[in-house]
Amino acid sequence: MNDAPVDNTVPDLVSDALFRPVRNGNAFEDTVARLLQTIRLGIVAPGEALPPERDLASRFSVSRDTVREAIRELGDAGYLLSKRGRYGGTFVSDTLPMAEGSPLPLDAAEIEDVLGLREILELGAARAAANRSLSAVERETLWTRLGETATAEAADYRRLDSRLHLTIGELVGTPSLVSLLADNRTRVNELLDRIPLLSANITHSNEQHEAIVVAILTGDGERAARAMAEHLEGSAALLRAFLG
Repeated sequence: MNDAPVDNTVPDLVSDALFRPVRNGNAFEDTVARLLQTIRLGIVAPGEALPPERDLASRFSVSRDTVREAIRELGDAGYLLSKRGRYGGTFVSDTLPMAEGSPLPLDAAEIEDVLGLREILELGAARAAANRSLSAVERETLWTRLGETATAEAADYRRLDSRLHLTIGELVGTPSLVSLLADNRTRVNELLDRIPLLSANITHSNEQHEAIVVAILTGDGERAARAMAEHLEGSAALLRAFLG
């Protein structure tokens, strides 16, 4: 890890969705879960810094002791590391630990629940984003996310794929939608982690991503929704084949 200053800002609506207040009854557990979701979705990427403890405590509406304890436990588990000095802070580990043990079996109803909700949320997000008048910054951000995903190495593909999909949701301008998308994407990624990453599928997905983004940038909501539907059908078919 280099010693250059680290930009630990995250997109506003994604930040609001993931760094939102936790439930009072399980403050520690919910703080750990929220930080893990942020890491696994790639909102704070490997090697990047989390926001300062005081900011996390404010956003989660918990004490700094709770945040510090959550960070310490995730550090012991291999997800985070602390660095002192001028450019110090809490950083996501460059290499994240693998899940231990065999994953629990899934039934068809659980898979369909995840995929059904994903279709409803992401088709609506693509259509709504295309129907908005996007700023120059929003358009540039979307195009940048597309490029990052298209050039991603296999090991980083799913993280950057998640960021692209969440960016589309963010463009809608509805914070509660981003929160739902982030929760659903976490469940989708848990399914995707159980199947192999196929190079031909990555190539096809990147082509579909471009079709979605171009439709959004040209303001064609129905074409954006159709392109997103085709994209989701492809990954759903693989998940059903491998896991069904």
